[in-house]
Amino acid sequence: MDAQSAILMDAGTGQILYQLNADEARPPASMSKMMTEYLVSMAVKQGKLSWDDTVTVGENAAKQIGSRILLAQGDQHTIRELYIALAVYSANDATVQLAEEVSGSEEAFVKLMNDTAVEMGLTQTHFINSTGLDRADMPEKFRPTSVEGETTMSAKDAATLAYRIIHDDPEFLETSKLQEYKFRPRDKTPMKNWNWMLGSNKDNPTLRKFAYEGVDGLKTGHTSRAGNNFTGTALRNGTRLIAVVMGVPGTTEDGKRFLETAKLFDYGFKGFEKKTILEAKAAVPEHETLKVKKGKSKTVPVVTATDITLMVPKGATAEPVLQEVRQAQDPLVAPIEQGAKVGMAIYKYKDPSTQEEKTVEIDLIASEEVGKAGWWTLLFRGIGDFFSGLFKGIVDLF
Repeated sequence: MDAQSAILMDAGTGQILYQLNADEARPPASMSKMMTEYLVSMAVKQGKLSWDDTVTVGENAAKQIGSRILLAQGDQHTIRELYIALAVYSANDATVQLAEEVSGSEEAFVKLMNDTAVEMGLTQTHFINSTGLDRADMPEKFRPTSVEGETTMSAKDAATLAYRIIHDDPEFLETSKLQEYKFRPRDKTPMKNWNWMLGSNKDNPTLRKFAYEGVDGLKTGHTSRAGNNFTGTALRNGTRLIAVVMGVPGTTEDGKRFLETAKLFDYGFKGFEKKTILEAKAAVPEHETLKVKKGKSKTVPVVTATDITLMVPKGATAEPVLQEVRQAQDPLVAPIEQGAKVGMAIYKYKDPSTQEEKTVEIDLIASEEVGKAGWWTLLFRGIGDFFSGLFKGIVDLF
């Protein structure tokens, strides 16, 4: 890999298939806008904003540099228009305005970004603004005083953030895959998507060599300090992968970051296959039942609620080893409905791609209903248990 850091992740499970300096904190440039996108979308989902809200552009947005759509102070646009400008064209001015609409100020929004990063488990991420610009490139009046340093993020954190976007806000991919967007009716040319890897670019003579089948997102990033960065995602034959490259040498015009990303996708799609190493609705050997009190039956049959499916290098295998079975309650008490969670099975296995030891917990569910026994049954069962215990005690004397 010709990059300072990189990672390849299965978007279905978060399994890491490849990594290079993946925990190294680096300047992400505009890849940090993924968090802005996520938080704006969440604000809409929570009813704090509406896509159709019309907002007035403020001074901070109007003074942004770099990639922008030339917003002037006092301009009015909808949240949706600004969001598309952010997602497609990586517009710094649209990004800042959206941040202010969510939190009142960009600096307050940055606190939300950092709090959310902690909640997501992004351990090598620190935001100072909504755009990913270096502090010196921000409008001087609006440089933050409550946070120090510069924005940093690791490749692993970028992939984890992309994973959360794909799972929590899959509709975003409908925006990120747009090849172009005409922001104003009077604009002579539409904004072009900086993501040259979009699968739809296969018909574009200029970008055809970068187009990769199945790519529909997510975010580019470039500054002189960061180099060339890209977080991409591609879906092929039901498998979605997330790839991140950071610090790719060269220029934005040579497109090398996309060629390096293609190497990661090829490695994943061509070298791995999905394998189910533990089936759902399967009995656990030697733990086919759990004990139940006050039920018509003294035990309840149990099966796994879900499977364990991994991306495995072609020709390789992985074997889960049972570590422990725990009951949800001790003791289980009838009545128990069919399908109710009654325990969990804990397995360990060696990740076939990274060779790391992994632990996974699988819920155990009742495969049959166990009704509550009547008092008459419980009475005679108690008498039987009493005499059985008494007889055993007598035998033990001899």
